[in-house]
Amino acid sequence: MIKIAVMGYGTIGSGVVQVIETNQESICKKIGEGIEVKYILDLRDFEDDPIQSKVVHDYQTIAQDPEIAIVVESMGGIEPAYTFVKAMLSAGKSVTTSNKALVAAHGAELIATAKEKNVNFMFEASVGGGIPIIRALNSCLTADRIEEISGIVNGTTNYMMTRMAEEGCEFDDVLREAQEKGYAEKDPTADIEGHDAGRKIAILTSLIAGQQVDFEDVHTEGISKITATDILYAKKMDRVIKLLATSRQAGDTYTVMVAPFLLPKDHPLYTVNGVFNAVFVHGNMLGDAMFYGSGAGSLPTASAVVADVVELAKHIGRHIELEWRPEKLEIADYKQQTLRFFVRTGADADAIAQAFGSVTYIDVPEAEGEKGFLTGEMTEEAYEKKAEALGDVRQMIRYS
Repeated sequence: MIKIAVMGYGTIGSGVVQVIETNQESICKKIGEGIEVKYILDLRDFEDDPIQSKVVHDYQTIAQDPEIAIVVESMGGIEPAYTFVKAMLSAGKSVTTSNKALVAAHGAELIATAKEKNVNFMFEASVGGGIPIIRALNSCLTADRIEEISGIVNGTTNYMMTRMAEEGCEFDDVLREAQEKGYAEKDPTADIEGHDAGRKIAILTSLIAGQQVDFEDVHTEGISKITATDILYAKKMDRVIKLLATSRQAGDTYTVMVAPFLLPKDHPLYTVNGVFNAVFVHGNMLGDAMFYGSGAGSLPTASAVVADVVELAKHIGRHIELEWRPEKLEIADYKQQTLRFFVRTGADADAIAQAFGSVTYIDVPEAEGEKGFLTGEMTEEAYEKKAEALGDVRQMIRYS
């Protein structure tokens, strides 16, 4: 009988317990023996819940129990999660987590600790919820050199952009609706300003590069400045606006960023709507592949966590090699990448021509008192200089 502990009995932790209880028979068959949740660590008590008999309030109870082989961390945040996870690994227990903040900040270190103790640290659910993207990168795609990863990796922002595209709503109205439906937090900053997606693309880039990418180095823009007028222009161009987390090979490093992009209908991510997530991968041998599914929610995320539990149970006493060295990767300057840009301005045609030269105008009658246009290809650095020369830039969205 394999005994596990769950640290944090919130949305994800309770989902993990539910998945194990509901699918116990099939899970046990896959492992080859029984599995039991022995402890649940939480600050709270749950008097009306059958799990109350398993609740403990001191993480050392778990760390010091030799019967516990696997620990699930579902508390969120960096502390005290880091302290608790480090203690579990140091005590010779394998750990799985859905905590992207923890993984982005301390992934390399925790993997090294797991290797030292001949246990494992897994984090499939930290990116993409129920989508098996990390396992794919670590096992199925190891023969490839990954040249690009582009993903819609935040369900809150994708839901909001979908609603704006479908209904022509303003940002504030859609945000309020998302909060009422429980898709957005009371403080939505991490989602709408792209910080959540930034941590996730930092994790994915760390894995494909094999060394640490600090999420603070990732250029990040959110969707809070997207308006209903932008949606009108997008429809005129037969495109949609999506918040993308992208990582593209640039020599011996990667250009990594999070920002809204205008996607054409033939782009694989064009039809990814609502709270769904998707990750597009291009490998030098594989070519194109896409991973699609539920990117958030209790049970989809818990399903990915329990899949890690099964994998950990199969490898008790054996460390699974995972290349993510602590040495920092200096990512490329995003300003050197070449793109086209969609621009809205109140300036006249002469000023536009003087700043940007030849452009393609997008005519939207509803957008009175302004002009919308597409630039030619140029670097981000060149665009910034031209935009400064123009002076009046009301909006800029990258054109994929």
